[in-house]
Amino acid sequence: MIVLAGTIGAGKTSLTDLISKKYNSTAYYESVEDNPILPLFYEDPNKYGFLLQIYFMNWRMEQIKAAQKNKLDVIDRSIYEDSLMFQMNADLGRATQTEVDIHKSLLDNMMETLVGVPAKDPDLLIHIKVSLDTMLSRISKRGRDYEQDPSLYDYYKTLNDRYVEFYENYDRGPKLQIDGDVYDFVDSSDAAQRVMEMIDNKLKEIGIA
Repeated sequence: MIVLAGTIGAGKTSLTDLISKKYNSTAYYESVEDNPILPLFYEDPNKYGFLLQIYFMNWRMEQIKAAQKNKLDVIDRSIYEDSLMFQMNADLGRATQTEVDIHKSLLDNMMETLVGVPAKDPDLLIHIKVSLDTMLSRISKRGRDYEQDPSLYDYYKTLNDRYVEFYENYDRGPKLQIDGDVYDFVDSSDAAQRVMEMIDNKLKEIGIA
């Protein structure tokens, strides 16, 4: 399976659409509009941070199990990004380190590779890298009320910086980085074609296309 990674507004949903259409595979999307915890988290992150991460972990595990059944199914967010975001929330005082450690231990146990059981790690992780300006522009454009608070600027800046570290340190399998500022595949068909060529070449390189 293919899994995407990237900060808020990076274009994960758009690229998920492109990949699933090209390979005639199934796309799995992050639960946002029907997520009952997310608005509560933005109102009181200290209270709902841990619950939100458990909700996401359960949701993503269901997606991973479903995506294992078919070749080149694509998931629009990596389960490992949740640990990144939860650690950042702890560093900002929105969660405790104990909660983060429990979440990480649970994730490690759930993702453990077992003999005779299909691996849960992706065959390819694709990271969409965007600048802070691009990130903020797309957050504003999609207009979700709970994402528009100006006080979230520092949160978004820190989040974007940490995604750079996330990609550099990711070692669970093959990976590919797409520069979303250079290749604006969201609004440019030419850029979208070029990005899909890059992905196709990478899949052929690792022997799954």
